[in-house]
Amino acid sequence: MSRRSIIGSILLLVYFVVLAWCCFGNFESLPSVQKSFFGIPTDKVVHFVMFLPFPMLCFWSFNFISMKPWKMILAVLLVLLIGCAIAAGTEIVQSYTSYRTADPKDFQSDVIALGVSTLIFLLIYLVKHKSVA
Repeated sequence: MSRRSIIGSILLLVYFVVLAWCCFGNFESLPSVQKSFFGIPTDKVVHFVMFLPFPMLCFWSFNFISMKPWKMILAVLLVLLIGCAIAAGTEIVQSYTSYRTADPKDFQSDVIALGVSTLIFLLIYLVKHKSVA
């Protein structure tokens, strides 16, 4: 395992801890924030930002850049599905808490972030592979 993969794995673990804290923490005592950010509900922006790093951290941890194209595509799909499962899981768990609510639009924001991050990775992969070829 390379030093880069070890650092990526540590960051991925820290990401999961922070994600759990953000998704399941009780923040009722915090002061309220503005309701929207450029017309988008603030909580949807927060969900987007929370899930944006997940694919990139996975790709960094497991060094997908060096994979053959067909293996990389399968791995990317797997990461995307795992990210969607985590996003769905957080909403399901939130529906069972007394201080949080489940919102399908939160899940939608999470999936959009996962998709954007995955597309960014695919563009990086294509540029790196084109320069190698």
